[in-house]
Amino acid sequence: MPQIDSGPKTASQSPARILIIEDNPGDIFLVRHALGTTGESFELKVLADGEEALRFVQEHRLGLHPPDPCVIVLDLHLPKYDGMAVLRAIRRAPALEHISVLVLSGVVSPEETQELLELGVQAQARKPSSLAEFQLLAEEIIALCKKGLAPALEAENA
Repeated sequence: MPQIDSGPKTASQSPARILIIEDNPGDIFLVRHALGTTGESFELKVLADGEEALRFVQEHRLGLHPPDPCVIVLDLHLPKYDGMAVLRAIRRAPALEHISVLVLSGVVSPEETQELLELGVQAQARKPSSLAEFQLLAEEIIALCKKGLAPALEAENA
């Protein structure tokens, strides 16, 4: 079952909606903690395997799952369906194809790297192995959210 929790909120700022597709509870805990130390407002939704992620994609295709996340953090090595299958589904879903995807993995083959480029992945990172690296990851996630929100805000103000 997906988990949703929130970081600090301010009245003038809507939270960054972040989806993390990750099966390691320790990594989820450290990402959540690192996001909390950024001082940015966020909502974190967690999907623990490829099956949950593909169901999420299908629900978006059917219009059953708004609002959209501003970034999807995707582990490549998931149970049930791997991250590449999930990424392909995300990129084929018109409702999700515009969302930034940050891929996390311990090891990425040259073939996977090529496919990630072809699928338009905005960022790729090795899984962090220290608190400092988790903090840098959290900052990158927030930056991707802000980058994704900027065009929407410009369109609203036009």
